[in-house]
Amino acid sequence: MPQTRSERGTRPKRKTTAAVATPAPEKEREKADRSERDRGASLSDRAYQQIKEMILTLFFLPGQYLNEAAICDLLKLGRTPVHQALQLLQVEGLVEVVPRKGVIVRPDSINEVVEILDARILVEVELVRRAVANSTREDIKELTAILEKTNRRHGGGSLDAFVESDRAFHVKLSAMSGNAILADFVRLMHERSTRFWYLHLWQTVDVYAAGREHRTILEAMETRDPERAARAMRKHIENLRERLQHILHHGPGRGGVRPAAPPAAQGRARRAVT
Repeated sequence: MPQTRSERGTRPKRKTTAAVATPAPEKEREKADRSERDRGASLSDRAYQQIKEMILTLFFLPGQYLNEAAICDLLKLGRTPVHQALQLLQVEGLVEVVPRKGVIVRPDSINEVVEILDARILVEVELVRRAVANSTREDIKELTAILEKTNRRHGGGSLDAFVESDRAFHVKLSAMSGNAILADFVRLMHERSTRFWYLHLWQTVDVYAAGREHRTILEAMETRDPERAARAMRKHIENLRERLQHILHHGPGRGGVRPAAPPAAQGRARRAVT
């Protein structure tokens, strides 16, 4: 005899697996944590860029002691991003932590900068060959714009104009090489030597000659001639090296005497942040 519905009983409901949703408060905390980390990284990068520029342009002078609290007040930033920025600048060789004294702007010697230029010759001559091979029309336009922009803003004859153009030009060429590691190495070496334009070379530097050297490199890029570009790059850096060697043997700064900074740098310089 067939079973009645009540006798058969109720068929058990199929179990379904529901996704466990993250509670809203936990999601908000995760979002807030990410935002805080991003903000912290952004502030550290801002501190790093600002302090580095102050060192390179002699706002902070070689041999000057720095106080983190004073820099925080100057930049309107907290202690953490400033401390992280100084740690990175120590790795790059621009500052040094002296036990029981604090942070000091590292005073490179002319001999050290000559060694930096030797390294740049070895690396940048090869990088510019690769840059020719990888160059596009847009790259050439950007290189041209770097030189033309500097001439328009400064008339092409000031030290600031040269430093701005030289840094931007070499960074762009290095990036065009396609080798990010070597390009980063060149950037660091270039920044290490930038201060010496302000400290030692401002009285004798021929910014017009340097501009012509940049133009010669650019012309080789336009004609896609890697060997001509390599020769032009070598000559450009060797000319700088010769000026440094002349100062080392004949000019001011021998015997540990530091020459006066140029008028532009004197205007930027401030009393010791200690």
